[in-house]
This record gives sequence, C-alpha cells and structure tokens, in this order.
Amino acid sequence: MIKKIALVVFTVNLFLGCSKKAELTPVEAKEIAKEAYIYGFPMVMNYKTLHAYAVDKNSPDYKGELNQMSCDARLFSPEDKAVVTPNSDTPYCMFWCDISKEPIVISVPEIEAERYYSFQLIDLYSHNFAYIGSLTTGNSAGKYLIAPTNWKGDKPEDIRNIIYCETDLFFTVVRTQLMDATDIDRVKEIQNQYHLQTLSAYLGEDLKETINTSNFPEWKEGEQFTVEAFQYLDVMLKQITPIETEKALIDKFAKLGLGTQEGFNINRFTLETQDSIRAGVKAGFAELEDFIKKYANDPLASAKIFGTRDFLTQSAHENYNLETMYVPRAVAAHMGLYGNSGFEATYPTYLVDVQGQPLNASQHNYTMTFKAGELPPVKAFWSITMYDGKTQLLIDNALDRYLVNSAMMDDFVVNGDESLTIYIQKESPGEVLEANWLPAPDGPFYLVMRLYGPEESALTGSWINPPLTKNN
Repeated sequence: MIKKIALVVFTVNLFLGCSKKAELTPVEAKEIAKEAYIYGFPMVMNYKTLHAYAVDKNSPDYKGELNQMSCDARLFSPEDKAVVTPNSDTPYCMFWCDISKEPIVISVPEIEAERYYSFQLIDLYSHNFAYIGSLTTGNSAGKYLIAPTNWKGDKPEDIRNIIYCETDLFFTVVRTQLMDATDIDRVKEIQNQYHLQTLSAYLGEDLKETINTSNFPEWKEGEQFTVEAFQYLDVMLKQITPIETEKALIDKFAKLGLGTQEGFNINRFTLETQDSIRAGVKAGFAELEDFIKKYANDPLASAKIFGTRDFLTQSAHENYNLETMYVPRAVAAHMGLYGNSGFEATYPTYLVDVQGQPLNASQHNYTMTFKAGELPPVKAFWSITMYDGKTQLLIDNALDRYLVNSAMMDDFVVNGDESLTIYIQKESPGEVLEANWLPAPDGPFYLVMRLYGPEESALTGSWINPPLTKNN
C-alpha cells in the first residue's frame, strides 16, 4: 500500500514538474507577445475591415456577404466624412472573398486605352499578392481565376490566368479612373460590367458554402493597440496555413494560445505573465512608432513598404537592413492600410512648405511649379488633391474642385517657358489663371500627389516632386 501511495505521489510530482516546465516565464511571454503583435498587426487591421464590410450587417460600412462585389460610382465631396484623406480620382469597388472551398472568377470588360483601372488583390497578411488592371494585364477584356495555392483543378478554357493566393480569405480594392465630374456615368457603366463568381456558379454547378463567421468577435475600435488585439489575431491565424519558413514562428505564438483550438485567453496565465504579455504588446507598438519616426521624411517610403511577400522581404533587407519584413509591413498597415505597390502608385505628400513651415492658406498663398518637361512621370495619370488640415477631408469651394490632374492638361495655362504653375490659395488667382487654381481652406491644409503607374525615375528618386513655395 505504501508503495502504491509513493508511486501516486511520484506520478503527481512528475506531472506537476512537467507543467512547470511547460509554463511560460514572464520574460518569454513578453518576447513572444511582442513578436506576435508586430507579425499579426496587419492581420488585425484586416480583421477590422473584414468585420465591417462582410460580417457585421449592422455596420454602416457593410458591403455584402463573402464573394459579393460592392461598387460605389460617385464623386467624393466634402460631405463625405467617413474616410479621411479620401481618394477622389478613382471610384471604388470593394469585396472580401473566401476561396477555402473553391476558387472565384473575376471578369473584366474591355476598357478604353486611356482609362486606368486596377483590381488590387490583398491577402490576410496584407500582401498585395497580385493585380489585374491597366498596368499589369492590360485594358482588354479577360477572366481570371483566383485559387488557393494547393488547388489542383483544371483551368477552364476561357480563363486567361490563374492567380494563386496563400490565404483562404482575401480582400480586393477596385479603382476605376474618373476623368472629371461629367464622367461618372461611364465609370458606373464600367463597374456594372465587373463580375465576381465562385467557380461553381461560373460553371453552372451547385454552390458551395463559405466559412462560418458567426463566432467572429465584434470589432471594438482602439483594441488594435492593446492586448485585446490578440482575440482578432487568434481568429485570423485560424484562417491560414503558414508557409514552411514561418511554421516555427506560428508554433511559438501558439504558446500564448494564438491560433490554437483553445484560443487566446489572457486569464489562463499568472498575473505576472499577464502583465508581461501586455508589456510585450506595448513594446511591439513602440517598435513600430520608432520605425515611423526614423523614416518619416523618406519621400519614397510608400514604394518600399507595400507589395508582395517576396518584394517586402527583399525591401526589408535592402532598404532597412532587417532580417524580416514584419516591422515595415506592420507600419504600412498602421499608416496606410491597402496602399498600392510602388509600381502601381506612389503618394508624395506635402505637409510643409519649402522652408519646412506648416501649410496655412489663411496666412499665405502658395505655388507649385513643374519645370518644362518635368511633369510627374507616369504610365497612367497623376493628380494633386487638397485636404483640410483639421478635418483631413476635401475642401468646400466655389468651383467644386478638389484636385487637379493630368486629365486637365488641355485646360491649364502654361507659362512662357513651358513650365506649369499650380496656384494653391483660398482666393482665386484671377479669371485668367483660374484653371490652374487648387482651392485651399482658410486655415491649415495638406496635399497628396498621386502617381498611378510611376516611371522608374519616380521610384528611384531621380525625379523629385517640386516643393511648395510661398507666393507672398
């Protein structure tokens, strides 16, 4: 009997000893939490959009169920207050797709050669894994199959290309160039010819079910900056199959419960370890902020932090001397989620004048002059959009003009030396020069220049956008 009791005690002690070994130390928990937060931040921000656009039917931003296209053919104005720094160049279509059960088919019509359009395909990691559009596949009509990387089916004869995605869920942003306010009906006509179908629907077969999102947690704004972000990351990690080189990293995150069947629950840990996990999240976000401060003045930043997995990995090595691209990828999701890859578009931004002073049209008039032969070098088109410095929205003005762009070249007044001057001020520069006027608010403002299809000179910095100069 004594031997049996001793054996039981030994077994219990052995079990407890193993449990203690398996328990994370506070130091280890903090380090894992920091890594997981940086790695997963883009996935968390993707979850925000997924929940608002395709899960929460009560959301004011709801677009429709998975595998349903939603388009909005209209000109953004100062009345649009939901999105800051809105793009008034290219009305959008947006949708989330689920290819876990079968591929989907995207069909596009033939579009006039002078009009830019693009389908930006974004996976759960926030990689721009592919584009369909003017700069990549051309403006002729075509049908494209989007499939998971492990799909082994046959390509239907009328499908132009198969595009593979490494995650079962992906997001698509469609941009169609608006030439001017009178062009909106043509944009709507084009959008109505974009089609999205599951492969079974395309082939006339029975539809397959999409993933069940009923247990996805409600999004709460602000939690992306706290340990609560891990509840969203937990959901997203369950939707992916990690690539071979990241399996060890995902296994490490599983020590916190992330992506496991049990899921993340901070209350499973000791109070000391809970504090360490929170500290790891805080340290992770601090690393993102440090990166932003260090590279805040890089005019080519957007061309370095958006793209495919391979591009981001290479860029991290070459531009930032980093072993992985997780920090710049997270910074991109924080500062400009769904930014275009550099070859598709870049965004020089004006926050100060040539003397480094904040822009304020209540105190000064400004000019921007492109020298002869030095207009923005683009394959598609360029624009300069005005934003209120307080609200980050478009400016109400007498002309209802919120931007100037390359489609207006025939209307601009060119200087005697063939240079082009844009007048940025609150009052008209006079009837003769009004075509060159970009109306500003009676106060602070900023400008965003958008280059769609930038030439190599814009990507390498050999072409530099002209400064803003005080004109009084």
